[in-house]
Amino acid sequence: MKLEELAQKLGATLDGPPTIEIHGINTLEEACPDELAFLSNPKYARLLSTTRAGAVILAPDEPSRGRPALRSANPYLTFAQALELFHSPALPTRGIHPTAVIAPTARLGRRPSIGPYVIIEDGVEIGDDCVLKGHVVIYEGVKIGHRFFAHAHAVIRERTQIGDDVVLQNGAVVGGDGFGFAQQADGSYRKIFAAGTVTVEDGVEIQANSCVDRATLGVTRLRRGVKVDNLVQIGHSCDIGENSLLCGQVGLAGTTRIGKNARLTGQVGVAGHLSIGDNVTATAQSGIGHDVEANQIVSGSPALDHARWLKCSAAYARLPEIFARLRKLEKRLLPD
Repeated sequence: MKLEELAQKLGATLDGPPTIEIHGINTLEEACPDELAFLSNPKYARLLSTTRAGAVILAPDEPSRGRPALRSANPYLTFAQALELFHSPALPTRGIHPTAVIAPTARLGRRPSIGPYVIIEDGVEIGDDCVLKGHVVIYEGVKIGHRFFAHAHAVIRERTQIGDDVVLQNGAVVGGDGFGFAQQADGSYRKIFAAGTVTVEDGVEIQANSCVDRATLGVTRLRRGVKVDNLVQIGHSCDIGENSLLCGQVGLAGTTRIGKNARLTGQVGVAGHLSIGDNVTATAQSGIGHDVEANQIVSGSPALDHARWLKCSAAYARLPEIFARLRKLEKRLLPD
């Protein structure tokens, strides 16, 4: 594909020869002269001097250092779009595998793709163009919208509600019992029945081996556009706001409320019954034990304002020297 055509398809501004042939996309380090690369993180700007890429996706104000460029206000998004041009996913085979077990009361939409050993129980309703890979299990009473894609071994528990364009990666479990136990007089625990359900709205993706627990009463809700990374635990009765991101190994205790466009990065833990506002970012391994107002960046455990946490971290690294100086002052001012 010529660079000029690629720019048109990507909605980018061409800065360089229009006739350069591009046959693929790669990193700045690995790209060949017939490949497109991208720069979205200034940390890697130095690689523009050494890359062999035929052209680079750049921000409008990023120096090209003599490289042909496609200018974009959002280079990372343009990179994602370019990937789809050069690496289109394989279309699923339509039809129902003979080993699939589908209850007679289940209703499937048009053009289903049902893989081997899939189980669909009574009362399930699924919209058009669904793809269920091998060993997917859908419990009774589940309602699912159009263009649903479940990878192998995903499980959707009873009465879960799922919208359109939802993706479950391998091993995701939606609607499992919440972690609820009441201690009895003899010290043992009685399981609390999870009478609620889960609602997953349109455009949500839940990645591998993550778990979304059903509510004890009411609904656990993932709102439109939420993205959940691998190995995330979402406790019972949580409510995750639109377009929020939960990165790898995030853990939310029950009844957590998260606003829109929040970003909880790797291994963030949130205590139960808390509210986290819109546009909050929690940096990696933050431990959140209190409500967080909108538009904050928090870090550390217990979580603090990010700027204050940076100062605390700098002081912590100097504690041995500070303590030694304090002991010297004590001996000078408070002799035995």
